[in-house]
Amino acid sequence: MKKGVFWRVILIALTVVVAAIFFLPNTPLFQGMPDWWKKTMPGKGIVLGLDLQGGLHLVFEVEGDKAVEIATERIASSLTGILERKKIQASVKKDGLFVVVTPANMDIRKVIEDTYPVLTLAEGSGVLKYRLSAKEVQRIKDTATDQVLEIIRNRIDQFGVAEPVIHRQAENEIVVQLPGVKDPKRAVEIIGKTALLEFKLADDESPLAAELPASIMPGEETQIFERFKNRIPEGDEILFQKVINKETGVVTKRPILLKKETLLTGDLLTEARVNIDQRFNEPYVSITFNSAGAKIFEDITAQNVKKRLAIILDGNVYSAPVIQERIGGGNAQITGSFAMDEAKDLAIVLRAGALPAPLRTLQNVTVGPSLGRDSIEAGSMAGIVGTILVVVFMIFYYRLSGVIADFALVLNIVLLLGAMASLNATLTMPGIAGIILAIGMAVDSNVLMFERMREEVRAGKTPRAAVESGYKKAFWTIFDSHVTTLITAAVLFQFGTGPIKGFAVTLSLGVAINLFTALIGTKTVFDIIQSKKEVKRLSI
Repeated sequence: MKKGVFWRVILIALTVVVAAIFFLPNTPLFQGMPDWWKKTMPGKGIVLGLDLQGGLHLVFEVEGDKAVEIATERIASSLTGILERKKIQASVKKDGLFVVVTPANMDIRKVIEDTYPVLTLAEGSGVLKYRLSAKEVQRIKDTATDQVLEIIRNRIDQFGVAEPVIHRQAENEIVVQLPGVKDPKRAVEIIGKTALLEFKLADDESPLAAELPASIMPGEETQIFERFKNRIPEGDEILFQKVINKETGVVTKRPILLKKETLLTGDLLTEARVNIDQRFNEPYVSITFNSAGAKIFEDITAQNVKKRLAIILDGNVYSAPVIQERIGGGNAQITGSFAMDEAKDLAIVLRAGALPAPLRTLQNVTVGPSLGRDSIEAGSMAGIVGTILVVVFMIFYYRLSGVIADFALVLNIVLLLGAMASLNATLTMPGIAGIILAIGMAVDSNVLMFERMREEVRAGKTPRAAVESGYKKAFWTIFDSHVTTLITAAVLFQFGTGPIKGFAVTLSLGVAINLFTALIGTKTVFDIIQSKKEVKRLSI
């Protein structure tokens, strides 16, 4: 055997071994392997997509108008502080999508327009009425959708779902596919939780605070609002804290009068983790602020000793402890009689960040695994039947050369599965279609070369010369056809979503591997046969 042929044999054998190792997690043999082998395995093999193993398909709409309202409210709150620091007497409030400031004088107007050039004056007589410019509104909506996409991706990554599909569609919709999710309700709650963390002071000095009932039953919140709505001081609000009786398990709500002003928000968090309270053996969430947040938190606690500071998430009070002393270091705790899963989920959404706008669920579909089994069986049957037909045809039409082409076909399938496993690719129904298409293309190149060899044999060339000439003359035709297919697959991957990308991946891998098996694999077999003995007639 020639030296060049020997190294090609080694290369083929090595690629087959590597492909088998990567594909091993998808075989029953993997369960019998020792633990050290499982831990050192590179990757987890091929992952089944949503249509094959079942899971959750969600479509969310980002409520962009709410993001604009939130931005308007923050501007109104910020303007109040700015005017106070400049010793300017003025009233600032949010009215829908407008920021209304009174009185209307040029000094106030100059401060507002210099500070927030994105505001457009809608009315200037008697009161100053501003709204965000159309360009700024569109920017906020687009930014909100992009931020939601990234936050959802972060939350799902921490939730531990293998190979999720998350992408944007239309102007403000986000599609989420979670294969293999066992608890759809919990997943939806984690994804959709706004997670707006706020710190506000309790207004215990107001006479109304003493009149609020110590506890109410869930569902009675509206009655409390109706009863006290005309007596709530300007700048205050009533929120509720859930209380669970440790002995009886009864859930009640505690109304608390709070200042509306938000002193600190969760966007300054750097860490949120679950710890266990050693006294009561209950989980709580420990949070850490960045340097800016730590300074603000320290100032808040220093200026409000002996006052209650409420920790609020999405409008619900989780705890309202009394500040005993200045707290440095930027660390705080969120307690609230959590179950462990609740504490973990809260830590996840706080670490990933608050959604800049609420989500509305447009679709919530749970796909059962039975559909996946049917799809796998149908796809497997199609692949097996297609492979058998191709193998039989090649042997019938090209004889011994057809057997060599069938060797390349089997090699192509082995390497393709190994390559997909090495990339931890997600296999979907379109992906199976791509594999079946690759099976047909695996012999395509050989057909071109075999027909060229037949022409050379008819021209009177020896078998060795016919083989060499067939490979040489067919090379660029094969190369061009594969490159154009790869370009098509690249476009599908770039602009496609979900299953289309799965098809593009399998097609691209199949085409690339086909070049290897056709130009190196079959050529190596021909060279081995011709090196053993003098071939007088080419079986083609």
